[in-house]
Amino acid sequence: MWNLIWPILIVILSNTFYNICMKSMPGDVNPFAALFITYVVSAIITAIIFVFMVKPENVASEISKVNWTSIILAFAVVGLEFGYVFVYRAGWAVSTASVVANIALACVLVVVGYFLYKENVSFHQILGIFVCMAGLVLINL
Repeated sequence: MWNLIWPILIVILSNTFYNICMKSMPGDVNPFAALFITYVVSAIITAIIFVFMVKPENVASEISKVNWTSIILAFAVVGLEFGYVFVYRAGWAVSTASVVANIALACVLVVVGYFLYKENVSFHQILGIFVCMAGLVLINL
């Protein structure tokens, strides 16, 4: 059971700090300067953990397994971070911006899961999408 819980707790905790940091970013800082520092620090942390986990002699072998998804993910991450910077600069509240984005994302991913991965979509999920849409309207009133 713990194997199911700890990863989602990390996501929740990390996402909490992520949104606090994005909301707290000074308005006069160039967002790409801030993201550059973020990515440099992230790259250092990731490299250390990576080498520690796979051992130095296996680094090249593991890197050779990487495919196009890492490149597209990089664009997605930059877009996500750039979008959040400007969502908060546009005046969104930290209490609603992430909720709206994540509810809308969940609805989109149900459709993506169905068409791209042939996942089953139940009546309850479809009903949930409509409830989420109603919630999005209500949260933004």
